[in-house]
Amino acid sequence: MPNRHEEGRRSKRALNAYSALVYLFLYVPIVTVVVLSFNAGMHATDLRGFSLRWYGEAWRDPFVTEALRNSLWIATTTAILATLFGTMAALALQRVRGPLRAIFDGLTYAAIMVPGIVIGISTLVFVILAFDWLNGWIAYLWPGGSPPQLEMGRITVVAAHTLFTMAIVVVLVRARAAGMDRSLIEASDDLGATPWRTFRQVTLPQLSPAILAGSLLAFTFSFDDFIIALFVAGPDNTLPLYVFSSIRRGVTPKINAIASVMLFVTLTLLFVAQIVLRRQAQARQRAREVV
Repeated sequence: MPNRHEEGRRSKRALNAYSALVYLFLYVPIVTVVVLSFNAGMHATDLRGFSLRWYGEAWRDPFVTEALRNSLWIATTTAILATLFGTMAALALQRVRGPLRAIFDGLTYAAIMVPGIVIGISTLVFVILAFDWLNGWIAYLWPGGSPPQLEMGRITVVAAHTLFTMAIVVVLVRARAAGMDRSLIEASDDLGATPWRTFRQVTLPQLSPAILAGSLLAFTFSFDDFIIALFVAGPDNTLPLYVFSSIRRGVTPKINAIASVMLFVTLTLLFVAQIVLRRQAQARQRAREVV
């Protein structure tokens, strides 16, 4: 019996040590990048004191600011579209039953699980074929002169990002709608409220935490995406694309500073989304206890 107890303690210590090594492997490089972003020297790995110099250098770089503006515009537009379409799709799917519901569920989860490189390639092929066809018609119907040409850029990145971030919003909103108190909606209908007023005053407030969390996650995934943007961004540069193109010439403290800012933005949004979801779960639990 003591031997078995001792073996259990050894196994537990081994698992704890393994877990610690895994976390060190994951987070030590990230911490290293953040620390080296404050390097006062010229080389990323040559620490010569601490300074905010490279954050200022990155902010004054016109290529960095242009890429940042593109990333913010793409992420904001993606978050708005994904939240709008995802919420509408989630509410519509609540009324679907049977095999059709299973099909739509499969398509929703497939959009999340499909690798980004597959989404990027498929979007690239579709955009090239669609733009070739549309540009032919525009040239045919244009009254005279040089007709405008549809090209890849920020719009195509938004379209590709909205595809998979909308699925995330659908999953979150549907999960919240499934646990929603239906008696409030029925009471609103019994009191003579119109469907729109019931949605605005009863349904939407209950769904708002999930909608907000979905929009934050959509913004985060779009802002950080590199793989899909690499295929469909065209001449427009995003911040992840700029970082990738810059590290081909070597990692500098300025790149570390840009990566640290991106990490800060991402963690902040994910932290806010986690707080919103946790408060939503706590409110749902309190409602169940009252009932």
